[in-house]
Amino acid sequence: MEGISDIKIKIAEKEFSSRLIIGTGKFENYELNKLALEASEAEIVTVAIRRVNLTDKSLPKLTDFINPKKYTFLPNTAGCFNANEAVRTLRLAKDLGGWNMVKLEVLSDEKTLYPNMIETINASEKLVEDGFKVLAYCNDDPVLCKILEETGCSAIMPLGSPIGSGLGILNPLNIKLIIEQSNLPVILDAGLGTASDASFAMELGCDAVLANSAIAEAKYPILMAESFKNAVIAGRQSFLAKRMKKKVYASSSSPLQNLISRS
Repeated sequence: MEGISDIKIKIAEKEFSSRLIIGTGKFENYELNKLALEASEAEIVTVAIRRVNLTDKSLPKLTDFINPKKYTFLPNTAGCFNANEAVRTLRLAKDLGGWNMVKLEVLSDEKTLYPNMIETINASEKLVEDGFKVLAYCNDDPVLCKILEETGCSAIMPLGSPIGSGLGILNPLNIKLIIEQSNLPVILDAGLGTASDASFAMELGCDAVLANSAIAEAKYPILMAESFKNAVIAGRQSFLAKRMKKKVYASSSSPLQNLISRS
């Protein structure tokens, strides 16, 4: 397209062609996870270090199905409820696989799974000091997102709605504000329920989206993964194309000059 170019997304000094990140939780099995990942054409996969088998040879291992040399593994701290737990988990991940780019997720309670932002900020400071490239899961609060940026995080990951809820983006205004002020990639994380939610996030100006439950819990996960791939592309193209202005009244789409007379 003349005059329009869309460069690859850059996260933590690495470039990626896909703006869709896929999770590895809730799938019926690792084989289905693999097939959905392939259909999505995503290049980054999140891995819950405390929940996914990476080392026990007596059980199916994620790495038997998803090759860490082909995909970028993004270890996360799902299930952590304080900064110390999160930091300890990600240090373990670094020891296991040498992973330096990580997703920080410090939860407040088991009912809402909202981020505990005080603990998240504390953990991000420690991890950045340790040399980690931190992608921080956070509330859709522009003030707190700016603080995370100032601590040295590599990307901001505001929620659209509670994890696994499928409610989509409940506060698009705040997401827009976060995008406008951020000097980091903004990756919409949590709450997406279907492909149109991903498209909407991209139309708002998000740099990428992360999807897990929406794909894993769909009746046909592989088809849903492909639909997310297409939705992210469509949403990004729509954002770059710059939509028409909204109007209160109608505006004819056909010329009003040289009309055939009614008489």
